[in-house]
Amino acid sequence: MLTQEEMNAFEEKLLARKEQIKKNLEDAYGMISQMQRMDLREEGDLAAVATETGIDNAIADQQRRELAEIDIALGKIKNGTYGICEMCEEPIGRARLEVKTFARYCITCREITEKEHS
Repeated sequence: MLTQEEMNAFEEKLLARKEQIKKNLEDAYGMISQMQRMDLREEGDLAAVATETGIDNAIADQQRRELAEIDIALGKIKNGTYGICEMCEEPIGRARLEVKTFARYCITCREITEKEHS
């Protein structure tokens, strides 16, 4: 089990990452909006902007999913279930949480869920 000090450290990391993602999303939406307002007449320019906007949207989607995972992890910190696998209810290793602070499964259960979704 994690100590209260470790929980506080993970909460700080999660909150910092959440703020970074919010900033990234604001920046991305600003750039997408700016590109959409550009007066482009060349087909090549239109294609380039469409591709760039598509990439930006894909990145934004991934970041929104990460933000949702962070919110779940922060809720678990508040209710005392952070660091507990959602599947087997065993502690998630500290090393795994260091790599993926919003991990919901231990490594064994993560592998099982990935095989089920493949």
